[in-house]
Amino acid sequence: MNAPAIDARKWMPYPSAGAAPTTLYCLPHAGAGASTYLPWRKELQPDVDVVPLQPPGREMRMRDEPFEHLTPLLDDLLSAMDGVWQEPFALFGHSLGALVAYELARRLSAGEGPRPAHLIVSGRRAPHHPSRLPWIRMADDPMLLEIVRRLGGTPDEILDDEQMRQTVLTLMRADLGVDQTYRYRPDPPLDVPITVLSGSSDSHVTMAELEPWAECGSAGVDIRLVPGGHFFVVTHRDTVLRRVRHCLVGSP
Repeated sequence: MNAPAIDARKWMPYPSAGAAPTTLYCLPHAGAGASTYLPWRKELQPDVDVVPLQPPGREMRMRDEPFEHLTPLLDDLLSAMDGVWQEPFALFGHSLGALVAYELARRLSAGEGPRPAHLIVSGRRAPHHPSRLPWIRMADDPMLLEIVRRLGGTPDEILDDEQMRQTVLTLMRADLGVDQTYRYRPDPPLDVPITVLSGSSDSHVTMAELEPWAECGSAGVDIRLVPGGHFFVVTHRDTVLRRVRHCLVGSP
């Protein structure tokens, strides 16, 4: 397998070894980076090769300007990954990452690359439901900090450190901007199997916002509740990985 180009290596800091029968490309939630999915690699081997994707503005891409809109983010990702996708593959995304994965699957299925074999979206309302958060563009730093604390997923010791807090807020403002400037575009449903995972006690996603995912796919949409809140992918990781493995390789 040839080494990926420099742009692809930016998006794939932990590239595929190409040894597993299927590859799972994972997109992080708002404010998070590719390393979020590193614990998954050992758990899903040897059946699934987990390849975390790294948007700019975080971890080893800290100096790269984060995107504030979804279209240029996808343009950059698709350009970098052109000819690099390891088939067969699936896409996974949590929260904001679920939106990115969904729209990425749409563009790949429309001919901008190879079609994914499966799409797994997690902790995310259906794409045609708008955000219920206050408009981020109008929020000052104290308001944004309160929103970030309410969303969870960022340790208090980071938010209590002035320098680290400012870095987090800058990234979160951009990431949440991607979410809030997104406008759903009606298209034919994806001809890709979709699995939707959600925390049974997630206060950020209601069942009424989950059920319309059924309209997004024509090859089957399976909605599953997992114990836990919005970050059930962390608190109940074993349950999530069993479900992911079942989706991709059929084992219990």
